[in-house]
Amino acid sequence: QDGMTPLMHAAYRGRTEVCRLLLQRGADVNCHQHEYGYTALMFAALSGKTDIASMMLDEGAETEPVNSVGRTAAQMAAFVGQHDCVTLINNFFSRARLEVFTRPQGQEQEARLPPKLAGPLHKIIMTTNLNPVKMVLLVKEQPLLVDVAALEKCYRVMDLLCEQCVKQEDMNEVLALKMHYISCVLQKCLASLRKRDDQLDGLLQMLLRGRERDGFPQNQERFVRDCLRRFPYCEATLLQQLLRSAAPLETGDRPTAFSVLTQALTGQVAFVDADYCATCGERGADRKCSLCQSVIYCSSRCQKLHWSTHQKMC
Repeated sequence: QDGMTPLMHAAYRGRTEVCRLLLQRGADVNCHQHEYGYTALMFAALSGKTDIASMMLDEGAETEPVNSVGRTAAQMAAFVGQHDCVTLINNFFSRARLEVFTRPQGQEQEARLPPKLAGPLHKIIMTTNLNPVKMVLLVKEQPLLVDVAALEKCYRVMDLLCEQCVKQEDMNEVLALKMHYISCVLQKCLASLRKRDDQLDGLLQMLLRGRERDGFPQNQERFVRDCLRRFPYCEATLLQQLLRSAAPLETGDRPTAFSVLTQALTGQVAFVDADYCATCGERGADRKCSLCQSVIYCSSRCQKLHWSTHQKMC
């Protein structure tokens, strides 16, 4: 009687397998018959189940519809404090849109992106942790990407996607800037490989190297600022806002250029109740340095990577 479908019920209750079954059987992920205009994605966002929200998005759920109070799915998630769902929805990028580049277009003799690279590259595009160290670790974890030819193809595809986002009818500055940022990371990895840093370990150590007096990772800050300066569409409103926020600040001042960029691209802010890994910036870190108990990591790998910097401050 209220227009609520079985898929909406399952999404609201957080029943992942039921949602999967209903979608496999043809449930309409964009049904808009609810009396208050709610969609299945809105119910998934309200429940805080990122796996269900991701499933809905993969099945083509639209992110722009609004309910009777004028809120989108992302805005409903933000209203009830489901920040992970907000970030997921705002950063969603369809794999099908990337796979277009795995097929020759027009007069092209070969595709711009080998099909085997679509999966690893899509994983990087979908990440919501934009910390440069985390991004390099994601590349390092994908053996297919730790290759000069592969990185050349990937960063060029990112540049094309950036251009598409700017030139499409409803210009998406946020997505354009994210594609540009990923391209910059891939180019940094490429330059490192060409210097015979075969596993990108030298690049990671360079990014983690801390300032003498306080351990602040100034190389990361310089990298982010350089990425902003290199954005090719200098007339973009978002870029101008970011530059105005970051330009007056000295390296190491708060907010950092990275925090300004992260908030613009993902909507994330530093939550009071969240602990971030000192190495890769992953949220929810719970491993403290056993000696000083003041620095937190998400894994033993990150702790080992950071030790050369942290030992001077520990």
